[in-house]
Amino acid sequence: MPVPEISPEELADLLAGPAESRPVLLDVRYPDENAYVALPDSVLIPLPELEERADELEAFRGRPVVVYCHHGVRSLHGAAWLRSLGLEASSLQGGIDLYSRLVDPSLPQY
Repeated sequence: MPVPEISPEELADLLAGPAESRPVLLDVRYPDENAYVALPDSVLIPLPELEERADELEAFRGRPVVVYCHHGVRSLHGAAWLRSLGLEASSLQGGIDLYSRLVDPSLPQY
């Protein structure tokens, strides 16, 4: 079953809405990537650590989760794994790279 994706524009609309309707942002990149640029209020759990940190993901149950990475490949894997746990997860299409180009050009690109 394909993993749902959300476009950068759709995510921007959700983030501009009321706090209670905003999704959890889960960054599955590595710490050095996150230190360089990250979406505000996102949670960093690198993709290779998701399984061992599954207990932390329980806090997201009942809330939509948007998983993101650099270009949208790792986030597809991460969102698929979260969905296998029964979490409502989608992947940010094009990753933070596309988000920075289409929504917020002030974000550094790499």
